[in-house]
Amino acid sequence: MRRSTRQVFVGNVGIGSDHPVSIQSMTTTDTRDPDATVAQIQALASAGCDIVRLAVPDFEAADKLPEIIRRSSIPVVADIHFDHRLALKSIEAGAAKIRLNPGNIGSLERVKEVVALAKERQVPIRIGVNGGSLEKELLEKYGGVTPEAIVESARRHLEILETLQFENVIVALKSSDIQTTIQAYKQLCAYTDAPFHIGLTESGTVFKGSIRSSIAIGHLLLEGMGDTLRVSLTGDPLNEIRVGKEILSALGLRKGGIRLISCPTCGRCQIDLEKIADEVERRVEGLDKDITLAIMGCAVNGPGEAREADLGIAGGKGEALIFKKGVILKKAREEDLVEVLLEEIMKL
Repeated sequence: MRRSTRQVFVGNVGIGSDHPVSIQSMTTTDTRDPDATVAQIQALASAGCDIVRLAVPDFEAADKLPEIIRRSSIPVVADIHFDHRLALKSIEAGAAKIRLNPGNIGSLERVKEVVALAKERQVPIRIGVNGGSLEKELLEKYGGVTPEAIVESARRHLEILETLQFENVIVALKSSDIQTTIQAYKQLCAYTDAPFHIGLTESGTVFKGSIRSSIAIGHLLLEGMGDTLRVSLTGDPLNEIRVGKEILSALGLRKGGIRLISCPTCGRCQIDLEKIADEVERRVEGLDKDITLAIMGCAVNGPGEAREADLGIAGGKGEALIFKKGVILKKAREEDLVEVLLEEIMKL
């Protein structure tokens, strides 16, 4: 059962329990370089990114935002820290959302300025509490980064906005620790119906970070918590989109795209299944077909799995049977398998 939330719009993307879980990423380019930034945004959008966030560290970067936003095909979020004037300039530039913590941008008067303009332009604010930048007094009170410390920080920021009668809010609670992150989101559910942006901060490299993020994000989604997500990985942000899409697809929360299942192989396998599966996965990436492929290596589980898929192969000795929705289509030699299977995919 998905947690019921208020509805927030980031540009044309709905965030909340009435909308599909969306995928976000953040550019790694210098925002002061519009061409490089827009090129990366378009690559992310093509890969399936719904919302993109940009760092706005100074006024030079803020001055480039109007051009970037104009050229972007997906909503742009401005990431602001400390200086409320950058938030004001970003809203004026057309940012679809602002990421900031009201308690970190100075006096209440400065917060009021940002909230007033955000209200006028109907721009939501994402409160982003990170275990690595908690208030010193909370670290001392709770003896370190704990779920309770993260939640109290979030509640402080939420209360500032609530005092100003601003409800167009999304909340993110992130730690690099899986259990801390999960428990923080669970605890905050009792205090707000704001949509949750979920993820594991600083999760690591593509290999380890994907595993750790999948555990945290998958757990939260299975518990009904999570309205938009980011898989934070070191390196090319395109990997964040691939992993995010796979998490949603595995949980049945995102339709479209080819789902590929393949067996781990064993001594019965008599074809180079790893090579075949890798090539098929590479060749079908990005194809807009909502189908399941089964790449199976032998006659034990292969035929059954292949029959359950839209298309599949069950390997033999240097050859394989190709199935389509449980019906044997043909037999193909190992060296021809990939091309024959791709031909059948394109016919669907």
